[in-house]
Amino acid sequence: MELRQLRCFVAVAEELHFGRAAERLLLGQPAVSQQVRRLERELKVELFDRSPRYVRLTPAGERFLPAARGVLAAEDAARALAADLAAPAALRLGTITGLGERLDRILDTYQQQAPGVRVELHSAPVRERLARLADGRLDAAFVRGAIAGSSTDLRFLPVWQDELVLALPARHPLADRPEVDLADLADLPLRLTERRNHPALVDLVTEACERAGFRPVLGPPHGSLQDTLASIGTGAPMWTVVYAANARMVNAHRVAFRPCRTPLALTTSVAVRRSAPLPRLLLEACHRTAPTWDDQDS
Repeated sequence: MELRQLRCFVAVAEELHFGRAAERLLLGQPAVSQQVRRLERELKVELFDRSPRYVRLTPAGERFLPAARGVLAAEDAARALAADLAAPAALRLGTITGLGERLDRILDTYQQQAPGVRVELHSAPVRERLARLADGRLDAAFVRGAIAGSSTDLRFLPVWQDELVLALPARHPLADRPEVDLADLADLPLRLTERRNHPALVDLVTEACERAGFRPVLGPPHGSLQDTLASIGTGAPMWTVVYAANARMVNAHRVAFRPCRTPLALTTSVAVRRSAPLPRLLLEACHRTAPTWDDQDS
C-alpha cells in the first residue's frame, strides 16, 4: 500500500468523480484510476461502485475511508514536525500594502514562536511577488483576492477578510453618518487605482456600486494613498476606499473614514508553493492577529 494510492482514493471518495479528483491532485484521470485499482487489488476488495452515471463508495470503501484519512493526516503531522525541526534561518515573506499595525502584530507573534528565525520582508507588485515565490526566492507571500492565471504550483491559504472603509471629505454631509450607503455616493467621483494594478480591488468596488444601482463616475487616476487623501481633504467632492488597517494609522483630520453599510472586504491569503511544507507558525500568527474595523475605538 502506497501513500499515493491513498491520496487518490481519498480524493475520489470526496469528489465522487474521477475527473474532478484528477484535477484536484494535478494528475491525469487514467493515473488516478490506475492507483485506485492497484489499491483495490492489494486490499482484495472493491472500494467504489462505478457506473457510467455515477461513482459512489461501497460499504467497504466507506469503512476504509476514515483509516485512509488517518494515515494521510499522520503523514502531514510528520512532515510538519520535520519542517519545525529543520526551521529555516530566515523566512522570506512577500508583503502587501494596507496591513498597518497588523503586520507588526503578526511578526511579533511569529517571532515569539520562532525566535531563531529572521524574517525578511519583500515588497513587490503581486505578479512579481508570485513569480518570486514560484521560483523559490520567497518562502511565502501575502495576497489579496483571487489572482487569475496564477501558477498551479502555488496554493492560497485564506487567513482573514481585509475590510475596506470609505474615505470622503470631512466637511461633506455624509461624513456625519456613522456608516454610508454606496448609493449615496453615486454623484461623487470615485478615485481608484488602475485595474491592472489591483483587479480584485477594482472589481470588488465597481461591482458593489453596480449592485447599489449605479455605475461609478471615475475621478482622476489614483496616485499614492497620501496624495489621494490630500486631494479628498481639500473638500473636493470625491471618495475612495481604504483598507481599515491603514485608516487606523492615518492622521488626516480633513478626511472622514466611514464603514460602508454593505460591508466591503477582500480575502487575504498566504501563498506558498505546493511542494513546500505549510508555514504553520506564520498561519497561526495570522489567525491570531486579525482585528476588525470596530477595534479602532477600543
